[in-house]
Amino acid sequence: MATPPGRGAVALVRVSGPDALPLLLRICPTLHAPPPPRRQRLLAIHHPETGELLDRALVSFFPGPGSYTGEDTVEVSTHGGVLAPQLVLDALLAAGARPAEPGEFTRRAYLNGKLDLLQAEAVLDLIDGRSRALHRAAVHQMERGLSGRIELLRSTIVDTEALLVYGIDFPEEDEPPVPPERIRRATEGVLARIDALLATAPEGELLREGALVVLAGRPNAGKSSLFNALLGTERAIVTEVPGTTRDALEASLSIEGYPFRLVDTAGLRETADRVEGIGIEVARRYLDAAELVVFCAEAGRPLGDDEREFLQTRPAERTVLVRTLADQARAPGEGIPVSALWGTGLPELRSVLLRAAFGGIIGEPGEAPLVTRERHARALRAARSEVAAFLESWQGGLPMEFAATHLRGAASALEELLGAITPDDVLGQVFGQFCVGK
Repeated sequence: MATPPGRGAVALVRVSGPDALPLLLRICPTLHAPPPPRRQRLLAIHHPETGELLDRALVSFFPGPGSYTGEDTVEVSTHGGVLAPQLVLDALLAAGARPAEPGEFTRRAYLNGKLDLLQAEAVLDLIDGRSRALHRAAVHQMERGLSGRIELLRSTIVDTEALLVYGIDFPEEDEPPVPPERIRRATEGVLARIDALLATAPEGELLREGALVVLAGRPNAGKSSLFNALLGTERAIVTEVPGTTRDALEASLSIEGYPFRLVDTAGLRETADRVEGIGIEVARRYLDAAELVVFCAEAGRPLGDDEREFLQTRPAERTVLVRTLADQARAPGEGIPVSALWGTGLPELRSVLLRAAFGGIIGEPGEAPLVTRERHARALRAARSEVAAFLESWQGGLPMEFAATHLRGAASALEELLGAITPDDVLGQVFGQFCVGK
C-alpha cells in the first residue's frame, strides 16, 4: 500500500518485479493483453481464487527499466477507505506477490541504478521533512546536487592517483612527468572542498531534527508566556503561582522555513517540593542537550547572582538573554526586551535564534549542497583524513607508491558515501527508516 490507510478519495496499491504484469492479468480477467504503458485503464479487479468482484480501479503499467524501481511496476488506484484497497492488496498476494519490506521500492531503485544512495536518503527527507529548508535541500539532493559534488571530488582524487601511478611507472625520466606543484594544488583543492561541505554539517543535520531551543529562568520569569507567544497559540499554562510548569513542554516551531524544537521548562530554583524538583531535573537535562538556551529574566530589575552565574556557565554563542514583561518596564536592562502581551521584541528574538542555529547556511542559494546526515559527515571526514595523510607523507619524502595508497582510501570512502560500494548493514539502516510502499 503506497497511501496511508483511512478514509479518502483514492488509495494506491503498487507491485514491482518481473511478474508484475502476470499478477495484474490474474486479478483482471477481462484484460487479455498487456495494457498500454503509462496509460490508465479502468478495470474490474477480481479475487484470483474466488472470482469475487472487489472494485473498479484505474490501473497503470510501467515497464522496466523506465519505472521508479527499474523493474516492471503496476499501480492500482482503488477507491479510498480501509477495506477496498486492503482487499485488492490481498488479491495480489493471493495471485503470487509478497508484502514489500520497508523502503523496498526505493531500495530496488538504488540496486537497479535508478538513483544513488544519497538520492535515496533525499527521498526519505522529502517524505519526513517538516520544514521548507529541509524540503529545498532534499529536492536539490534528489537532483544529484550533493552527489555531483561528491563525484567531482572522487574524480579529482582518482585523476591525481593516476598521475602518481604514471610517475611510478616511468621513474627513469630525467624530469618528473607530473610537476609536484600540480599534485599539491589538486590535493589542497580537494581538502578545501571537503572542508566546505563539512562546514554545513552541523546546520544540515539540524534541518532534519530541528534545533532544540530551551526556555530557562527563575519561576514566574515569563517563560510560558514567551513559549505561547512564539508559537502563536496557548500551549503552556500561565499563572502567577511559582512552579506551575512541572514538566518540560515541547512544540515544533518554524522560523522562515527553518525548523526548531521549542521547550518550556520548570523554573530553576531550590525547592523542597519533590514533584517540582523532578521537573527542575528534567529541565537541566534539556539544558545539557540544547543547541540554544533562551534565558528569561523580568525587565526592569538587575540580574541576581544565581542568574549571572547561570549565564557565565553557558557558552555565550549558544545563550540568548531575554528581558520579559518589557511592556511593564521603562528600562528593560541588558538583553532583548520582549513583551509576550504586545508581541514587541519577538521578531528580533526570532532573528537572533535563526542566525544562531542556522547562520552557516542562511543566504546560501537553494541549490547549494548540504551535508544533512552523520553518515555523510563520517565518510567525508574519512576521505579528508586520507587526503591529508597523503599530502603529509608525500611531502615528507615517503616513496610515491606508499603515499598513493592514501588516495585510494579517500576514493573508497567517497564511493561508499555514494553507495557504489556499500555493506548490507548500511543499506538495512538506510532503507529500514522508510515506510512500507516507498
